[in-house]
Amino acid sequence: MEQLAEPRGTRWALGLEYDGNGFCGWQRQLDQDSVQGVVEAALSQVAQCPISVVVAGRTDTGVHALCQVVHFDSPVVRRPDAWVRGANTALPAGVALRWARVVPDSFHARFSATARRYRYVILNRREKSALWRNHTAWIYSPLDVEAMQAAAQTLLGTHDFSAFRASACQAKSPVRNLCQLRVVRRGDLIAVDAEANGFLHHMVRNLVGVLIAIGKADRPVDWAAEVLASRDRCRAGVTAPPGGLYFVAPRYPAEFGLPVDAVDAGFLTGD
Repeated sequence: MEQLAEPRGTRWALGLEYDGNGFCGWQRQLDQDSVQGVVEAALSQVAQCPISVVVAGRTDTGVHALCQVVHFDSPVVRRPDAWVRGANTALPAGVALRWARVVPDSFHARFSATARRYRYVILNRREKSALWRNHTAWIYSPLDVEAMQAAAQTLLGTHDFSAFRASACQAKSPVRNLCQLRVVRRGDLIAVDAEANGFLHHMVRNLVGVLIAIGKADRPVDWAAEVLASRDRCRAGVTAPPGGLYFVAPRYPAEFGLPVDAVDAGFLTGD
């Protein structure tokens, strides 16, 4: 591997995509395959020394990512294409690096992010799918997208989202600013787009679970606001399955020059 005569300790940001199937989630776990584990192993192989990464947002088992971002400090110097091509050679088929950028030491993949974006994809038809089975949530009952969208608008803003957090959530505060929650249909596919300054554990999947119940007419539109006001997780109902959830990308200040806003999630629904 080519060595360049440059200072040690360069901070890098990487963009990667992954299929969450077959992994225990992002975070490294003992005796389980994790996305973090395979990424660090691949980068360590390129660097020929141990590399540890910090992620923008951890994802659960079965959750996918279009542009996850990590940062790490490298004690050796490599060109951007060496990180990308070298790591991709070592990574399993379900994980791929998209880009590598040198960033200032002040950049932090998690704490520098100003927002995070998710898309949840629902396959809404009577028949099951061979192609979408691991990448959508299959709901065979007809869903009223207009009712779901109306309910989604009642959840926007800065609120205590305790009713939408998992019992195992370790966040110090349940308050989040949900600036987008949009429901659109394209044929048999329904996309739920969510953007906030941060998300609680299972928050997106719990939001979608409430919207699905409303879309099926099991609950009225105003039930979403009632659940939010209750701050009671027991009121929110079923957590939507992980296979339909995609971490689209974080957002960062323009000063870092990272290509995260160019991520196109439209292929998931045609939107």
